[in-house]
Amino acid sequence: MNKWFLHHIITLAILLCASNITLGQSDTLGFWESSPVFNKNRLNKALIFSTVAYTSFSTGLYITWYKQYPTEGFHTFNDMAEWKQVDKVGHIYTAYLQGVLCYKGAQWVGLSEGQSIATGIICGSLFQTTIEVMDGFSAQWGFSIGDFAANALGIGAFALQQKYWGEQRILLKESSWARSYSTNPINSLSGEATSSFDTRANNLFGAGFFEKYLKDYNAQTYWASFNLHSFLPKSNTFPKWLNIAVGYGAQGLWGGFENKWNEGDQRYELDIPRYRQWYLSLDADLTKIDTDNYFLKTILSVLNIIKIPAPAVEINTKGQIKFHLLHF
Repeated sequence: MNKWFLHHIITLAILLCASNITLGQSDTLGFWESSPVFNKNRLNKALIFSTVAYTSFSTGLYITWYKQYPTEGFHTFNDMAEWKQVDKVGHIYTAYLQGVLCYKGAQWVGLSEGQSIATGIICGSLFQTTIEVMDGFSAQWGFSIGDFAANALGIGAFALQQKYWGEQRILLKESSWARSYSTNPINSLSGEATSSFDTRANNLFGAGFFEKYLKDYNAQTYWASFNLHSFLPKSNTFPKWLNIAVGYGAQGLWGGFENKWNEGDQRYELDIPRYRQWYLSLDADLTKIDTDNYFLKTILSVLNIIKIPAPAVEINTKGQIKFHLLHF
């Protein structure tokens, strides 16, 4: 289990917990309704939740991950060339999501629009920067300027849209599907042992479905999903929920920087291309679906962080153009 896996778990937990908080009908407002005025009762609940979430997040991450490795003085680490930057796009996505969640929490409390945006920026940045600072004191890694910049881009993507459009017209989403890999033998450089893509995937990404879903960079695609209705004149009849999505992913990633690794005392090297992929596909903004059922609205809001499966066109750096009947 790596810290990126833990990071995703914690983010999803925050999302689900935030949704459950708004489901409590402690006042006359609907389950998912924001308060039109400042609500002290809701503020107290939000402060308690935020404190518990941040403390659990920081303590859990340290105990589960960083405590296993030696520490040293604060230092930086250049990982910009890792994973064809799929991990950096993942940071943008996660920071954006956390900014949106914190903004919604502030709206639920009844803070003003400006205060809510500021809350999204501050709280989202706090969660992300905590990880980077822990990295900075870890002998195994270091403070990543690339990760920090990606986090800032994600927070900025949320804040600028909310500030100038008053809504999120361009949603950042993720899609991934755990893959099965070949068990055909791969010879070590010495010829004295064999491995396989399946063995390497299990060692690198994890053996379980959920762990592979979150860790396998070959299976991940990150999307910018554009809501066309919101960009057209107000009188337009274009479906409010229909989006066009542009995606980014990569393939052939069997190590952070290159396809070389050790298993015990044996060395393996793969001569296969590591390449980038760009996609164009359809998507849906599930929060634009009209319903008066507040429980359903909550479910749709949670599911809206994932791009729906749909046909897609892929262009990659191998010079290929591919059509996928259903890409996820």
